Amino acid sequence: MNELVLPRAVLWDLDGTLIDQTTSIIDCYTEVICSLGYTRPDPNQIRRSLGGPMLSTMKLFVEADQLEHSCKIFRKRFPEMMLNDLIVLPGAESLIKWFAKHDIPQAILTNKHGETARKLNAHLGFSKNISLCIGNDDTAWSKPQPELTHYVLQQLKCTTDAVIIIGDSPTDIETARLAGILCHCVSTGAHSIDELLCAGANTAHHSLEQLATIFESISSGN
Repeated sequence: MNELVLPRAVLWDLDGTLIDQTTSIIDCYTEVICSLGYTRPDPNQIRRSLGGPMLSTMKLFVEADQLEHSCKIFRKRFPEMMLNDLIVLPGAESLIKWFAKHDIPQAILTNKHGETARKLNAHLGFSKNISLCIGNDDTAWSKPQPELTHYVLQQLKCTTDAVIIIGDSPTDIETARLAGILCHCVSTGAHSIDELLCAGANTAHHSLEQLATIFESISSGN
């Protein structure tokens, strides 16, 4: 089913979907990796890997025996730089408010460290309309594992019926597929519309503003 319908609940990805934090994330990975004596990583390789768990990105650059240590360094360092060059993507605030106005439950489901994600959620004011924000280390699971998605839906008191994920990466698409829900993507992260559709997105759009226009049209019956 590729047609957009008005959802009964919305699960948001965070990085690349609601916000652009790419600069500070790449800077932090680079700092951590170089501090451990490795060659300076390719920024684009880091960028393309984002969306999965931190461990998956670190594995690209760090030996297995230093993975846990490198992730600990990242988690300690990133909160100190996470607001650097932080961008709220166009249409994010207005679409969140639009869903809230229509009494559609929302949650943030991210592979970002949970505590960090909740600090950002509050700092940006998203938490006024999205009280549930689940990240990495909050549970035993991470995206795209369906157990995590079902856990979040339980918190929202929703079934999978007419639930959507809005994301920007193949990880979000796989998360939706494994949970049996729809994924509508935006190409505001590291992947193009064609790449997202080829990966299995139900629909793909240039921006949240474009997606919002479609939802507004559906709601008005046009």
